[in-house]
Amino acid sequence: MSPCLCVQKEEMQEINIIGVSRGSEYSPNHVGNDAAIFNKVVEELRRLGCKVHACTEKEYVASDVEGDVIFDMARDAATLRKLKHQEDKGCLVINSAYGIDNCIRKPMTELLLAHGVPYPPSVIAPTDRSYSGEYLPCWIKRGDSHAMIKEDVSYVTTREEADAVLRSFHSRGIAEAVVNKHLQGDLVKFYGVKDTDFFFWFYPGPCSHSKFGLEAINGEATGIPFDVNELKRQSDKAAEILNVPVYGGDCVILSDGRMEIIDFNDWPSFARCREEAGVKIAEYIYRQAQKKLKL
Repeated sequence: MSPCLCVQKEEMQEINIIGVSRGSEYSPNHVGNDAAIFNKVVEELRRLGCKVHACTEKEYVASDVEGDVIFDMARDAATLRKLKHQEDKGCLVINSAYGIDNCIRKPMTELLLAHGVPYPPSVIAPTDRSYSGEYLPCWIKRGDSHAMIKEDVSYVTTREEADAVLRSFHSRGIAEAVVNKHLQGDLVKFYGVKDTDFFFWFYPGPCSHSKFGLEAINGEATGIPFDVNELKRQSDKAAEILNVPVYGGDCVILSDGRMEIIDFNDWPSFARCREEAGVKIAEYIYRQAQKKLKL
C-alpha cells in the first residue's frame, strides 16, 4: 500500500464538499455499515482540510444547497435526478449519478458483456412470459433496480421455479429480469477505489456481512488459486466502464483459476475494511476535487 496522502497544514486550501448519505430503505440489513463508511469519509475529508456539508438524500433533494464537489451514496430517483442536473452543470459528483444508474442490473449486464469484462453468460428475460430455459441452474434478478428485498434475487434450478420468479416480478410491476448462468466455484467478495492501490478481497463465510445470505449457494470456498492483480485489473476496468470509481462486487473463481465478476456495486459498505477504505476514498475525492478546482 502507498503511504497516506500527506497534506501540510499551510498548503491546505479549504474545499467545500457536499456529502449525501444513502437512504435507509436502500440499505437492506446494512444501515449501520453504510452510515459508518459515509461518516468515516466525512471525517477523513475534514482531516484533509475540507469543509463538508453532510446531509441525507431527502435533505439534499429538499434543500437548495449547491457545490462544485459532491460525494454521495445515493440511490433514490429524486436524488439521482438532482445530482445529474448538478453534474450536467459541471459539478464533480463521486460516484456519478449516471454511473449509479449503470449499476442497475440490466445496463450493468449489457455494459460489462459489451466491453469484455469476465461475466457469466446472461440473457434479459421479459417477465410476462415463460422462461425460455437458456441457463439452468441460474440466478434471476430484477432488471430495473438494485436488490432491495431478498425476493429481488433468486436462485432457481428448474423452469417451473424460474417461471414462478418471473410471474412474481411481473405482479410487482417489474417488466424485465436479468438471468445469469450459475457458476460453481469459490465465491469472492471485493472492494476497491479506482486509480488507487486500494483493493480488498475475502471469502464470505457464515459471519460475513451479507444482505440476504445468498452466498451459501456456492458453499464454503476451497481456496482455488487465482491472480488477485488480474481481479483488481478487471474490477478497475469495470469501474471505468460503469463510471463508479468507489466500488465493490462479487466474483466466482472457477476450478481452473479463471474468474467471472457476477455483481458490481456502486459504493458498498466496506464493512470489513472500513478504516483503510475511508482514508483511501477521502484521498481520492480530495485529489479529484483539486484537479476540478485547479488547486
